[in-house]
Amino acid sequence: MSDDDVNPAAPTSPVRQLRLVVEAADYEQALAFYRDVLGLPEQAAFQGEDGARVAILDAGRATLEIANPAQKRMIDEVEVGRQVAPHLRVAFEVDDAATTTRALVEAGAEELAPPTETPWRSLNARLEAPAGLQITVFQELEPLEDRTTQPGFGTDGARD
Repeated sequence: MSDDDVNPAAPTSPVRQLRLVVEAADYEQALAFYRDVLGLPEQAAFQGEDGARVAILDAGRATLEIANPAQKRMIDEVEVGRQVAPHLRVAFEVDDAATTTRALVEAGAEELAPPTETPWRSLNARLEAPAGLQITVFQELEPLEDRTTQPGFGTDGARD
């Protein structure tokens, strides 16, 4: 399924890729966690002078989720039961949130909240992960087409 299949009326974006660049003091630990445990395939890797290294991991389709402060507080409340998220949080859609959460905890992540069903019909777990990232792993429990028929869903343009 291509992005055009999801919303055939969506305009083509001039942006071809979203790349989140994260500095990791413990590069080897972060690489093993995200590549080997979470399962993000290594797309490319480069090294330079003075020990400079970077790995570019393929995280599939990228989106940029912009939330106002009230939404950020609501997500924290639903997923964790209290305010914990920093300004930036990274979310990964997975096939099995419970299994992935267990594997990430065994690999060194701190579980802030176990997989919890949300009002928007996904199973979300919150973790403190290597490289100083707070992450959510989520599993969609129903197709987007079904979720968009629920109250509060849609697009901002459609709500005007």
